[in-house]
Amino acid sequence: MSISVLVADDSKLSRRSVIRSLPEELDYDITEATNGQEAIDSLSQQGFALLLLDLTMPGVDGVGVLEYLQDKQDKPNVIVISADFQPEKQKIVMSLGAKRFLRKPLDKEELAMTLFELGYL
Repeated sequence: MSISVLVADDSKLSRRSVIRSLPEELDYDITEATNGQEAIDSLSQQGFALLLLDLTMPGVDGVGVLEYLQDKQDKPNVIVISADFQPEKQKIVMSLGAKRFLRKPLDKEELAMTLFELGYL
């Protein structure tokens, strides 16, 4: 069965890097969003099992996407992937429901371990 994944990052290079870092043994149905508003639009139209989310994006940022998800019933597991690794940001995103905060550039092994911990592997 395919895992529905939304990858939200304003950098095409970063989105590609995240997608390439996903463990090959799983089957994914991947949707891409180039900013937070596109992510919210996608989330409002379909359900996703997993959201891989950058924090720093134009317009609606990653925190805005997490705030949007606060009152939703069927929320995806959210893994924030960001170069903005300030402790205060980490506290904010974790308080808003993110399951993990991973640092860019993304470590493929760390992502695999996180997916294992979330029950995908």
